[in-house]
Amino acid sequence: MKKTFLLFVFVLFFTPFFGQEIIGSWAGELAIQGTKLPIIFNIKSIETGLTTTLDSPSQGAKDIPIANTTFEKNELFLDASNIKIQFKGTLVNDKIDGTFSQGDMNLPLVLSRKKDGETKLNRPQTPKAPFDYEMEEITFVNPIDLNTLAGTLTTPKNKKNIPVVVLITGSGQQNRDEEIFGHKPFWVIADDFAKKGIAVLRLDDRGIGGSDKGNNTTPTSQNFATDINAAVNFLALKGYKNIGLAGHSEGGMIAPMVASQNNKVKFVISLAGPGIPIEELLQLQSKAIAKLDGASDADLKMNEELNRKLYAVAKNGTTTKNIKLEIKAILSEDLKKIPKEQLPPESEIKKMLENEAKQISNPWFVYFLKFNPDVYWSKVKIPVLALNGSLDAQVTSKENLAGIKSSLEKAKNKSFEVVEFPNLNHLFQEAKIGSVAEYGEIEQTFSPAVLDKMSSWILKLK
Repeated sequence: MKKTFLLFVFVLFFTPFFGQEIIGSWAGELAIQGTKLPIIFNIKSIETGLTTTLDSPSQGAKDIPIANTTFEKNELFLDASNIKIQFKGTLVNDKIDGTFSQGDMNLPLVLSRKKDGETKLNRPQTPKAPFDYEMEEITFVNPIDLNTLAGTLTTPKNKKNIPVVVLITGSGQQNRDEEIFGHKPFWVIADDFAKKGIAVLRLDDRGIGGSDKGNNTTPTSQNFATDINAAVNFLALKGYKNIGLAGHSEGGMIAPMVASQNNKVKFVISLAGPGIPIEELLQLQSKAIAKLDGASDADLKMNEELNRKLYAVAKNGTTTKNIKLEIKAILSEDLKKIPKEQLPPESEIKKMLENEAKQISNPWFVYFLKFNPDVYWSKVKIPVLALNGSLDAQVTSKENLAGIKSSLEKAKNKSFEVVEFPNLNHLFQEAKIGSVAEYGEIEQTFSPAVLDKMSSWILKLK
């Protein structure tokens, strides 16, 4: 549900260069589709010359090794031709003014010398030591896909018979903190809960951090649900009796999947989770985001019609190969409506068609698109707290909260609460309009009001 924020694949390789004036850390921001992506190059001296690493704070990437870099006559050249990325710049008065290139895209990038201790992103809610609670690094194996999951179990000191919450990330590979744009919302939640007497287990997704992929190379939400089910069973073996799930976005649909099938789960919190069929949700999402970007009513209608065609192919296709071919054909036909002078180069169009076809034909997306959360919510009879923000453009609050409420009523659930928080976005930040571009610009990681609501609700449960 969450948009994918990885705008570049940061597996970069640059090279050693010479010149003591270039040693240090250099920071800059790439402006991409209304979003600013900070990057930092750290340059150090070694016997054979210089070595460099790359940090991307907003993506949680740090100390990525760099190769193939030259620095001569104040000209810096970074070449990662294997992934079609280059940077060329000139060093003048402690600034490197240059161009970052990827494929046919060229973006201006100015690097400034980063001072010791300087931080590019201000995230005041990120927990800081000392911590007045216990943190245990844990691993366990999902017996279904045989993948190892790693995470952190945060527990209050000197507390017995306490509730424990498994946090479930949204779509896309996420680390245990659900880190995005320098924000670490799951760590903020774990820190807050532990201080109030609630234990928290947060996990790296498959293939991220300490968690491996196991033997399934094309997992869907159903596979991710088995990861969370394994986490619940792991906590039960450790002696926990009051186990709950709190899922954000896609995690908010995985939570009822697990809760409806595992009686060890005693309560559920949905954080901007879906309550209506995903195809309908995606149409609403597309419309809301496009409106924030200034799209006209005519554009919105055309986009809705195109999405309907693409989704029908994904839902009814027989093989991944056939879906890809049909998606490319539909998109190619749609591009004929655009004047040639407004189209990007042919090579860029081919890349776009290939990327779109690959994403829509992906087994995860096909499963996701066919998903109806009512199938699971309508079976959940344990306490449920469903939360959303009024400015959420990705999982629109009104429709999805109403859907969850309707399903829980169908289940004859006697203990649920549905709450819309005013002026909060999809990440539960206090926002102005709710656009994706705001996520990284807002310093607040997670609304304190939502933290208080969740913890007080959990602690009142019997």
